[in-house]
Amino acid sequence: MSATSSKTPQLERPDEVRQLEKTLTERVDALLREPSPTRLLEVAETAFGLKHAGFAQLAAPPLRHLLASLRSRSAGSEMADAAGFLLARTVGVVDGAGPGTRQAPWAEDLTSAPAAAAVPASALPYRIEDYRNFGVIAHDQAGKATMAERILSCVGKTKNTADLQGGFATMAWDEPSQDSAASVAPAATAAIWNGKRFNVIDAPAPDDFALELPRSLRVLDGAVIVLDGAAGVEPQIETAWRLADEVPRIVFVDGMDRADADFDRSVASIGDRLGVRAVPIQLPLGSGAGLKGVVDLLRMKAVVWDDDSGAAGRDQEIPTNLLNEALAARAHLVESLIEHDREAVVAFRSGRPPSVETLKRSLRQGVLAGALHPVLCGSAAKGKGVQPILDAVADYLPSPADAPPARGVDFKTGEAVTRIPSDAEPLSAWAFRVAHDPLVGSLTFCRIYSGKLQEGMNLLNATRDKRERVARILLMHADTREDVKQAGAGDVVALAGLKETCTGDTLCDPLTSPVILQPMDCPPPVIEIPVEPRSLTGQEALRGALRGLVADDPSLIVSLDPSGRTILKGASERQLEAKLDILKRDYGIVARVGAPRAAYLETITRPATIDYTHKKQTGGAAQFARVTIAFEPGKSGSGFVFESAIAGEAVPKAFIPGVQKGLEAARASGLLAGFPVVDFKATLVGGGHHDVDSTFLAFEIATRTAFQELRGKGEPRLLEPIMKVEVVTPEEHLGQILGDLSGRRGAIQDIDRRGRAATVTALVPLARLFGYAQDLRSLSHGLAQFTMVHDRYAPAPDTAATFRS
Repeated sequence: MSATSSKTPQLERPDEVRQLEKTLTERVDALLREPSPTRLLEVAETAFGLKHAGFAQLAAPPLRHLLASLRSRSAGSEMADAAGFLLARTVGVVDGAGPGTRQAPWAEDLTSAPAAAAVPASALPYRIEDYRNFGVIAHDQAGKATMAERILSCVGKTKNTADLQGGFATMAWDEPSQDSAASVAPAATAAIWNGKRFNVIDAPAPDDFALELPRSLRVLDGAVIVLDGAAGVEPQIETAWRLADEVPRIVFVDGMDRADADFDRSVASIGDRLGVRAVPIQLPLGSGAGLKGVVDLLRMKAVVWDDDSGAAGRDQEIPTNLLNEALAARAHLVESLIEHDREAVVAFRSGRPPSVETLKRSLRQGVLAGALHPVLCGSAAKGKGVQPILDAVADYLPSPADAPPARGVDFKTGEAVTRIPSDAEPLSAWAFRVAHDPLVGSLTFCRIYSGKLQEGMNLLNATRDKRERVARILLMHADTREDVKQAGAGDVVALAGLKETCTGDTLCDPLTSPVILQPMDCPPPVIEIPVEPRSLTGQEALRGALRGLVADDPSLIVSLDPSGRTILKGASERQLEAKLDILKRDYGIVARVGAPRAAYLETITRPATIDYTHKKQTGGAAQFARVTIAFEPGKSGSGFVFESAIAGEAVPKAFIPGVQKGLEAARASGLLAGFPVVDFKATLVGGGHHDVDSTFLAFEIATRTAFQELRGKGEPRLLEPIMKVEVVTPEEHLGQILGDLSGRRGAIQDIDRRGRAATVTALVPLARLFGYAQDLRSLSHGLAQFTMVHDRYAPAPDTAATFRS
């Protein structure tokens, strides 16, 4: 008899619930065909989903049928008893099942598993307070990808933890990330953990891809910072911490199974290098290969993992040899919390130990205020300590309701507005990634800040004043996807069918208070490469593909040099290499690529006033335009400023935009070596026109020619990008590294010695850093590492003026 023969109440229910009901019936039938603990757990998980969706009564008929069938079998009594126990614990709707039911030996292990883990995220309705949008951030190659994979395994998104030594990670769903075993662009997955809706973002390291971490942080409400237990706070962590200053954070010290790991030193480095209060809420239980688990300082229990499978740990008493250390650490924890919670202060002063609930509430208050950061520990590679991290995310990190309202400006009036995270508010969503999917096409990843989004909805791209239509809404599970009909405030989804939307754009309802959310600041490009098609017929395809790259990553700039070659500019060599790989994989374009070089700029150093008259009286229509422009140097970083000081009709207002356009075009071509001219002000102070012969084009041509006279009058200089470089090296190689940096025109800013290692901070011209990674490996025998970020532009030596080839 099939479970489908049971009569089910005829209720109005959404498609997701119908799917769950169908899945439950199928899993009951599969369990009856082949009874096993795994199939029983699948039945319980699906029934749990129906209960949380508010349709527990739909689970009762097939579950009663299941129990009746199992009890009718002579060989099925143990399975029937276990099923009754487990289903009563999970759903509580089955007749005759309760705490007195006999339990199979393996049933208790099943009841301790996260029952909601495999339930489709779209099937469970969650309040905005139950959402957790958080990211996993770490220094490059510090174990972040392994941590992200363990999280996916814990929440039921993968069955096996990825081995990054022998395969690619699930979160690294795009091929460039798979090839490098590191995140190249933000990857997202939706999951359920202990009644909370998780949207997990795995973001690239901050120094490799300039825009990736900032745009990931923009859609996060909290973050898990992963430290290497042997290295503590590393340079990229300092950068990430600064960028995430407004995001509540908790810390996980990973790699405690390594022989050189030091938990106390790692915790101390948080205060020393980041200047924040780190509060351990765990201690490692064992060290190196002998790592068994952690000591939970809130519950004062040891949590032990018996193997490396990543299964849930088990509680036991704290070993005697660790008890005094644990008591001291707990006292430090309580003392750190009492200043944030009045109730904890009262309990502490009265001599009553604060309850676990009080400590958790105090920790949450401190985390949300940015006053303290809980520190946990373990080994993601060994599957020890990951579940407590997920519990900490649920307990301490904010929901969208805890975060500040999204800020922006009214689309029509330009007045400042905010959007509260609520489905009742007008729709506002922010696009943080545009990806090319071989099956779906263009996918636009969005964070919904307010309102509801429905499949087939017409949207306004308020940033570009373009209309869009949502063809599909997808919940992303890293390398897989799930169609949903609608999404609401707090959701992170991917939209298919958008044509005009780029990273950083705002999507909203055109009929209800359209808004433009705060734009994204892009770092200046400091490296450029020539990119050319292998044939003239491929020029248009290359241009289209480059437009697609820029749509996803606005930190890229595509331009033409004076010879007409296409130039692709970005923030790092690795970023440009990844983009070229995307050209090949996603667009099928194998381009001819030149050597990378520093993206120089030019400026003027002396004021000059240029008066130029453009006349043309032969060969077609006559042209006449006269411009008088005062040029003056600006402050570093001021860019280009244009003003008109024309009084009267010397230059008619209709022609002034032609002057500005001519300046923009001329400065893009440079004065010395074809690099853009920046940091100057141009003021149109005079001119002349002819009633018949003056045109917009004539004033544009006159301005371009006048600008070129700055070569002799403005004393132009070349500006080179200066990078802030941090090198971490063993002490014995310090002298050689300092000498090498000086030889690269580096200015040493600081040397920080810690134990047997030293951190060198220097400002070095980017042009002298090409190939530095290989040189550093040779100097230090592969023991030193470095990071670099753009610091500023500075005048280059005169010899650099001949740089451009």
